[in-house]
Amino acid sequence: MSSSSFSVLPPDAPALLADIGGTNARFALTTGAASWRDERVYPIARFSGPDTAAETYLAEVLAPGEQRPNRGAFCVACPVLGDSVALTNHAAWTFSIQRLGEALGLLPLQVVNDFVAQALAVPALPSEHRITLWEGTPAPQGPIGVIGPGTGLGVAVLAPDGSGGHIVLPGEGGHVTLAPMTPREDALVATARMSLGHVSAERFLSGPGLQTLAAAIRTLDGLPAREETPGDIMTEGIAGTCPVRTETVSLFFAMLGTVAGNLALSIGAMGGIALMGGIAPRVPEALAASDFVERVQAKGRFRAYMERIPLVLGTHPYPAFLGLAHLMANT
Repeated sequence: MSSSSFSVLPPDAPALLADIGGTNARFALTTGAASWRDERVYPIARFSGPDTAAETYLAEVLAPGEQRPNRGAFCVACPVLGDSVALTNHAAWTFSIQRLGEALGLLPLQVVNDFVAQALAVPALPSEHRITLWEGTPAPQGPIGVIGPGTGLGVAVLAPDGSGGHIVLPGEGGHVTLAPMTPREDALVATARMSLGHVSAERFLSGPGLQTLAAAIRTLDGLPAREETPGDIMTEGIAGTCPVRTETVSLFFAMLGTVAGNLALSIGAMGGIALMGGIAPRVPEALAASDFVERVQAKGRFRAYMERIPLVLGTHPYPAFLGLAHLMANT
């Protein structure tokens, strides 16, 4: 995966960056080429909408008399198909891009899908923030698939632009139908289908998905239901202190590999697959020790093809800001 350069933002033109997920909203102010300051994270449940969250942030970080930002770039965890935006996993936050920009004095305000921002960050990831899970034999101008579980499951594609760079193709690949690979997975998907109907990849491969997957295991095995957080499941699953949580985490990584492999085949991702999002970068050792790579490559007659595809884990703490800064610097 190649590197990319950034043009320099004028020093007198700060921009407000916001990464709005299904659980938290992160804000920062740009300071120049691919740089920003004063990151803050707020639970979105505290606010009625992005306007009140942004105003709280600006009140905290701007010095008395300091100029407010006059433009902005936000990414949101939902499709962006027009002026009206509604978060997939937090329906209370529904807003008009135009009215939000006017209310905050951000003219223009650019709003993109969160995995557009994550994808824009991939070519610019510093070496210290990328872990190679599989070396492969990358094609310099091959498509790159970007996928990552967080509150939801994000997917995007970096497609060659014909000039040595890439353009981002947004999508909603997290909502593809989940394909089980083993009899155990067949049974777990069937169990979840009884209450959910359609079992998308996101239903198991996300923070809430960890809970859904653990609940399906308990139901299938006749065990009592249990209140548990995604963090509890991941921590105890990695530690091996709870059989249900251990199986949950093992299946989570394996099924994530299946979905990532499907993405790679669908787009011909000879430039690689980049694993991003809020979960995998926090547990790189567990991911590397899991069946993730094997399941990416377990495509029967196309194993040799899949083994050519590099697999990279991005570990930058603010990848969306990296992508949004790129967006602001090049528009």
